[in-house]
Amino acid sequence: MTRQTSVQAAFAAAVVDEWARAGVRDAVISPGSRSTPLVLALAHHDAITTHVRLDERSAGFFALGIGLESARPVVVLTTSGTAAAELHPSVLEAHHSGVPLIVCTADRPPELHGVGAPQTIEQTGLFGAAVRWSAEPGVADVGVSRAWRSLAARSAMEATVGPFGPGPVHLNLAFRDPLVSEPSSIPSGRSGGAPWHAASSSPTPPSADVIEQLLAPNPASQRAPSGLRPEIAGRRGVIIAGSGAGDPGDLVAMADALGWPLLADPRSGARTASRNVIAAADALLRVRVFADSHEPEVIVCIGAPWASRVVNDWIADLASRQVEQYLVDPWWRWADPARVATRAVRADPGSFCRAVAGEATRRGMGAGACGSDSSLSTAGGNSWLAGWKDADDVAQDVMDQVLVERGELCGPAVARRLVRAMDGGCDLVVSSSMAIRNVEWFGPPVADPPRILSNRGVNGIDGVVSTALGVSASSSGNRPVVALLGDLAFLHDCSALASVDTERIAATLVIVDNAGGGIFSFLPQAKVLEHDDFERFFATPAAVDVGDVARAFCAAVIEVSSAAELVHELVAAHERRGLAVVIVRVSREQEVEVHDEIAKRVGELL
Repeated sequence: MTRQTSVQAAFAAAVVDEWARAGVRDAVISPGSRSTPLVLALAHHDAITTHVRLDERSAGFFALGIGLESARPVVVLTTSGTAAAELHPSVLEAHHSGVPLIVCTADRPPELHGVGAPQTIEQTGLFGAAVRWSAEPGVADVGVSRAWRSLAARSAMEATVGPFGPGPVHLNLAFRDPLVSEPSSIPSGRSGGAPWHAASSSPTPPSADVIEQLLAPNPASQRAPSGLRPEIAGRRGVIIAGSGAGDPGDLVAMADALGWPLLADPRSGARTASRNVIAAADALLRVRVFADSHEPEVIVCIGAPWASRVVNDWIADLASRQVEQYLVDPWWRWADPARVATRAVRADPGSFCRAVAGEATRRGMGAGACGSDSSLSTAGGNSWLAGWKDADDVAQDVMDQVLVERGELCGPAVARRLVRAMDGGCDLVVSSSMAIRNVEWFGPPVADPPRILSNRGVNGIDGVVSTALGVSASSSGNRPVVALLGDLAFLHDCSALASVDTERIAATLVIVDNAGGGIFSFLPQAKVLEHDDFERFFATPAAVDVGDVARAFCAAVIEVSSAAELVHELVAAHERRGLAVVIVRVSREQEVEVHDEIAKRVGELL
């Protein structure tokens, strides 16, 4: 059948071509009629890979996973009505975690609004303040065709380098019947394939006075570590790094130049086998005598906060003792839940770290403070750093001993094994709730850690499976992907398995099945409520088996009961295409016992 030409098909073709010029390489589409003009334009553009997801909610998190992996803007497209509203959870997560999404909702034309037309809702401002920018250009009009490419180019720019940093933008696009047509005349783009608009975004270095204030010694306190001259010792400081803290090498180099411990969240990428890196901060700061005797004079926080309440409460408590706290962020995001930051520094993390390291090296702080690796615990070495590092070594040994003695797999053991079995060529996608805490609290420092990704913007467990599949399907990546999640997180998003493209997916889901919400066993509800009330309203064990659900979606299911079996499956994941589900059955009571035993032993030894 010969299709007629239309202006709205030309609009869609121009917009898609401009997105490709701006660096868009992936588009996630949920089926629907009203979005047809844009679907066809995306499907016929050679530079863009399309992914089809049946469930719009899953599609949003799938696109978010691609954005996490690639850092490129990703298009996600739905039809009108409640389909558009299904994107809201993923838009919120992208907003809070800084993931670039171009959210496109098809809409009915103005004449069909307010008259009871089916599948028609008010989509203007649908996502509220959760988007960086939004536009509603109306039904395509050839009279304003000169604005089409500008609209597309700006949407990509606003999603990546806008004034508030990467995040979602919303285009609400109205289309009229007929929806299937060929493009009429398409406005030409700029020569050489250049985007219509380009933005220059250079790293913002810190000001000289910030560095001077940070590195200035504090002669009034006379608290220089023993064996160091006050004029080169500066102050006893701690660096706390989370997701978004920049290049791990820059973080480690700054810590080394200063002679300060680096408390590295695994999502920072800096939890390496470096003499400055502290991995067991949660375990150490639970020990009151250690926390009191290792009070810093200054803290530098870079990136997102840790999940650990112990670490965050320690930071908040230090403010009452007049400990100076720097908050470094390039986009002026206020990652300071306790509202205790002394100074907010708007600077690129990498530029900040390099500038501080360079000045500290020029002043001789690192050489005098740290000495050689072998001198960390000697009187002539840095006793401030050595105190942290020696304690971290103790905690790491305790974790290994307790987990070996108990023998059986549990949440902390799985997290520890995953981090050790994977390397920098792999992606580990970790669910919120207990999964991210186990990786954060028990993940060891390793020479070449995997890249760890997690939806911690809003900290929900929804969309984890979709996010992991999106990470695997990204056109810019070809890395093995392992996801660590609990049984409830899996069941919450199991519909993601309904449309898995095995040609593009190489993902292994490791499900720690503790028959409910394990995190609640660590909260007061578990101790004060009657057992039946706790189980019904908080633990909420599912009435279905996660293995049966995965098999119903035709996934390969493997159950493991030992560390050796788990490692075997992780090695196999490097070779495997498609999707596999590895299930580890544990008990919630056992999880609490392991956490308590590790904390008790670390406390006794420190």
